[in-house]
Amino acid sequence: MLEIVDHPPGIRELRLARPPVNALNLELLRALNAALREASGQSALLMTGQPGIFTAGLDVRGMLSQGRDDIEAVFRELWRVQNAIALSPIPVVFGLTGHSPAGGTVMAIHGDYRVMAQGDFRLGLNEVQVGLYPGPVIHGAFRRLTGGHGAQLLTRGALIDPVAALRVGLVDELCDASQVAARALEVAREFCALPREPMLRTRALARRDLHALFGEAADAAAAEREFGALGAEMWFSAATQEQLKRLFTKR
Repeated sequence: MLEIVDHPPGIRELRLARPPVNALNLELLRALNAALREASGQSALLMTGQPGIFTAGLDVRGMLSQGRDDIEAVFRELWRVQNAIALSPIPVVFGLTGHSPAGGTVMAIHGDYRVMAQGDFRLGLNEVQVGLYPGPVIHGAFRRLTGGHGAQLLTRGALIDPVAALRVGLVDELCDASQVAARALEVAREFCALPREPMLRTRALARRDLHALFGEAADAAAAEREFGALGAEMWFSAATQEQLKRLFTKR
């Protein structure tokens, strides 16, 4: 479900491994959250997936049979993962090994650097297409990278190809799909090779606007509850349920 591999010099790789599409269920999100926080003592963090797929996002098919408490728990755990990436004290590099829509993009926009596989892959935030609302934090993190493109991409729920993603700033570089993990590891090593204190201080300065999206630490628990409650409210709306079942129920 989640493979943990350590590379020199102090780089921890979290490799999503939940076939067939690395769908994010509550168990995987909890494992990610724990691993992200345990990695804080490393020099850098690397997040990758499997060939052709980083993650397809939330495990919608599994979630369709769950009750409100379980759905709220999923959204709260997703919030914790976003928070852990955004506020990580060490650089977080993403090796987007293939398709990375919805929850895959949600995680990646909170990182420091994104290497994306070239090819017939898609990424982006398509929440509105399934009847969901991204909310101000996800909007802010997305717009921070994509600038003026963010408004129309989010409003349309657009999924875009790697070339378009590079053009609008959603990813930082493209490479051959077979080399994504290796190239992302190189980038993590580039962070590690820099003078440590100046790099971390500059990183903190550059990411101050991202941190601000999450508010004060004292309000974190309330923000998490609000995100979970809003997610469950949207999930169980009649229109969203109809759309989700139409798109994800096997015929």
